[in-house]
Amino acid sequence: MQRREFITLVGGAAATWSLAVRAQQPAIPVIGFLSVASPDGYRPMVAAFRQALRESGFIEGQNVTIEYHWAEGHADRLPELAADLVQRRVNVIAATTTEAALAAKAATTTIPIVFETGGDPLQLGLVTSLSRPGGNVTGVSQLTQTLVSKELELLHELVPTAKTIAVLLNPGGPATSAFEDKQVLKAADTLGLKVHILGATSSRDLDGVFDKVAELQAGGLMIGGDPLFSGLSEQLGALSARHRVPAIYKGREFAAAGGLLGYGSSVIDSYHSAGLYTARVLKGEKPADLPVQQATKIELYINLKTARALGITVPLPLSGRADEVFE
Repeated sequence: MQRREFITLVGGAAATWSLAVRAQQPAIPVIGFLSVASPDGYRPMVAAFRQALRESGFIEGQNVTIEYHWAEGHADRLPELAADLVQRRVNVIAATTTEAALAAKAATTTIPIVFETGGDPLQLGLVTSLSRPGGNVTGVSQLTQTLVSKELELLHELVPTAKTIAVLLNPGGPATSAFEDKQVLKAADTLGLKVHILGATSSRDLDGVFDKVAELQAGGLMIGGDPLFSGLSEQLGALSARHRVPAIYKGREFAAAGGLLGYGSSVIDSYHSAGLYTARVLKGEKPADLPVQQATKIELYINLKTARALGITVPLPLSGRADEVFE
């Protein structure tokens, strides 16, 4: 055998061995991250999701890839975005808003889906059982919609003289706003309050919303739990302080930015939990066997500086119940 032929044979064997080794190496799993919102306002939530993956041994860019699909507030784009993730054959879809979860569920019955929603998964039709979801879908629920009555009660407690309350909903997010609309009207009737429903579908609408609150001479503002507002919580808190409007919305960020009251479960904790479930699915667990997680802790935040500026006295029992007060 000539030397050149020998080198060719050795080289060919090495190439064959290299291809065989690559074939034996497991492919890096891919997570499809689907949301109706835009990334700018959701950086803390995404960070919590990725942190949960790291805690579970998955580091983005090293042993897991995340394909981010943001609808930028255009819910009508979600079916197309979900279909693209299905076509890419991702290992799991993390559908982190109600509308995204519904779109993902409609797009596939085989790829595992982990949702994060503020709605009721049973009422939305995402699962048929919380304890044993069955199928390819499970996830985490904040149950923010069930807190609507309590939010209105808290706002009424601090501004008892107000007979008119404005409620901000996103008419472009029917999965949440329709239910909240009914709950608000029912709670307002019980408290003897008049309610005006206002709408916003983007951050550009917010200045007009607060102008309308002033025009209506509403004594307070309650902000619905749509994903759009989750990404704008700091802006909403600052606007309510600037316009001197007693307002309530879920979460610490809203109250810290100047909103009067923050009430609800932690969105960041919810995303962290969704990240942990996503990791468990990547490790081989089936969504059908993972019970839907529900928020167990409801947090209350009060901005006393804003209360003083509005001439509102916060009762000691209420401030004593707060998880945190801002002076």
